[in-house]
Amino acid sequence: MSARSATVAIVMAKAPVPGRVKTRLCPPLSPDEAAAVAEAALSDTCEAVSRCSADRLVVALDGAPGAWLPPGFEVVPQRGDGLDQRLAAAWDDAGAAGVQVGMDTPQLQPSDLDAALSLLDGHDAALGLADDGGWWVVALRRPDPACFLGVPMSTDRTGRLQRDRLVELGLSVGPLPTLRDIDDAADLAAIAHAHPHLRVSATASRFLGTPAS
Repeated sequence: MSARSATVAIVMAKAPVPGRVKTRLCPPLSPDEAAAVAEAALSDTCEAVSRCSADRLVVALDGAPGAWLPPGFEVVPQRGDGLDQRLAAAWDDAGAAGVQVGMDTPQLQPSDLDAALSLLDGHDAALGLADDGGWWVVALRRPDPACFLGVPMSTDRTGRLQRDRLVELGLSVGPLPTLRDIDDAADLAAIAHAHPHLRVSATASRFLGTPAS
């Protein structure tokens, strides 16, 4: 990737509406509490993304933006039925090399995203797996819908299958660290304990009694 090529950072996000987000936290959380966790996670994620070195910031959003969205982001609506279609559409809308994350790893740091972008200097793609079998970040030098379309999403094999797809397309894939997703209350408590400075950790402390400072 040329050092002069503009890059984009994409956040795939769902508006934090009770009953539509983080439903696997219920119980022990209520739908309203789960939505508050989602909003805090979005705030943490977008803040980290806003401090990375990408030239453009994009949120591909299912729903309406809210106070969790900081200045400087373009908002594009998610398009498609399954997540594979929505990912392909978000990259197509962005139209540039870059990096993409979701809203389930609020502990990510700007340096994590910069590392993904740096890998594109020597690789066609980069992929960071999640410890639940999925993935939390992908970077692409040349976005292509074929990278995602037809890849089974939200399974314990998705990360491996995503890597397989990239390799099948002839792409060299640089490795990134594995992170823990917030899927259930145990994940939320663990991330809050390990990263007490996050907004999501303060929210967890209200609902789960998890220490946060």
